[in-house]
Amino acid sequence: MLNFGLMNFLGNFDRKYILPAAIAAVVLVVLGVGGYFYYQSQNKTAPTDPQAQQRLAQAEVRRLVKEVGNLIALPVGEDPTVATVTDVDKLSDQPFFAKAKNGDKVLIYAIAKKAILYDPNAKKILDVAPVNIGSPSAQIDNPEFSPSPSPTPRPSPTVELTPQPTL
Repeated sequence: MLNFGLMNFLGNFDRKYILPAAIAAVVLVVLGVGGYFYYQSQNKTAPTDPQAQQRLAQAEVRRLVKEVGNLIALPVGEDPTVATVTDVDKLSDQPFFAKAKNGDKVLIYAIAKKAILYDPNAKKILDVAPVNIGSPSAQIDNPEFSPSPSPTPRPSPTVELTPQPTL
């Protein structure tokens, strides 16, 4: 009986429209599922696992080194410290950052004493400068660009008092 009811229902439609309608329904389902997975792949959130975050950071450094290495010869045997320019206004008084924009990357090679300012969007090197990490003038006020993980304590000034004779 069920088969008879289905045939009776389908009998109301012209048979030449059944196959295209079925194909259109399958295409819509495939596009919907594909769109869902594409959306999920594009909206990944940062992992909360510290080891996963470290692996992602290392992969980002390797990718940057490869991109910059295609443009300029990089120091061999040294992994750079990578920093991202987040507030170019704070760096405007430093000549090295004159061409910088927010989002640019700085590759700092401490042993080779070289810093490279790189624009990952344009895939261009904006500036290369020597770095003197040991001197106080090389210290950058922004901790994001500090070569050490914590600020270096500065010695406090000492004052010697000598007694003055009174008259």
